[in-house]
Amino acid sequence: MAYQSVFERRELKYLLTRAQQQRVLQAIAPYMARDRYGRTTICNLYFDTADYRLIRHSLEHPVYKEKLRLRSYGRAAPLSEVFVEVKKKFDHTVYKRRIALTEKAALEWLHDGNCPVHDHQISREIAYFLSYYPSLHPTVYLSYEREAYYCRAGGDFRVTFDENVLGRTNELSLETEAWGTPLLAEDHVLMELKCPGAIPLWMTQILTQERLYKTSFSKYGTAYQTLIFPQVKEAIFHV
Repeated sequence: MAYQSVFERRELKYLLTRAQQQRVLQAIAPYMARDRYGRTTICNLYFDTADYRLIRHSLEHPVYKEKLRLRSYGRAAPLSEVFVEVKKKFDHTVYKRRIALTEKAALEWLHDGNCPVHDHQISREIAYFLSYYPSLHPTVYLSYEREAYYCRAGGDFRVTFDENVLGRTNELSLETEAWGTPLLAEDHVLMELKCPGAIPLWMTQILTQERLYKTSFSKYGTAYQTLIFPQVKEAIFHV
C-alpha cells in the first residue's frame, strides 16, 4: 500500500454556533450533498521540534508556513491505512502532499528515516522535510468528528463541519481511543470552505445572511496555546 495525492486550494474557516450550523446546512442543501463517508472521526499526530519551532512560527502568521502530521480515519492498527502529510501554506493558498502507507511503515519512516517509497516527488519532499527538521517527534494528538459535503453540480468546492475537537499531549498514538481536552466551546462548530478558486456566489450570500466572518483558527495552534505553552511558561519562570 502506497499511493500519493496532491491538493492545492484555499481553506477558509468560520466558527459557528450549532444553531448557525443548522441554518447553513438547510441553506446549502439545494447545492451540496454529504459525501459517502458520512460522519468520520479524524485522528492526527502532529510532529514538531523539541522547541516547537513549527507551531511557534505558524502562530506568527507568516506568509509561508508548513507542518507535518500523520492522519488516520478512525482508530488505527499497525497494518491499517494512514497518511503521512506535509501541509504548506503560502499567501493564503494551501498545498498538501500526502502518501498512504500502513501505520507500521509510516512510523518507521518518521522515526527512523526508512523511506518505504522511493523515486517519487512527494516522498522526496517529505524526506527533505524530515532532514531539515531532524528532531521531529509527535507532540500533540488531535481528533475531531467531521461531516463533509461536496457540490452537486461538480467541481472541487467542499464544505466540512468539525466538532468535538480534542487534543492531548500524552498517549501519542493513533492506535488509542480518541480523547483529550476540548479545544472548541461546547456550542461551537468549525466550518471550512475548501475551494481551488472563488467561493460560489450562493455560498457568499449565505455567509452574508448569517453574518459569518473568516477566522484564523488553527487546531494545532489552539492545542499548543492551551496544552503546551502554559507548561513551557511555567518551566521558564521556575528555572
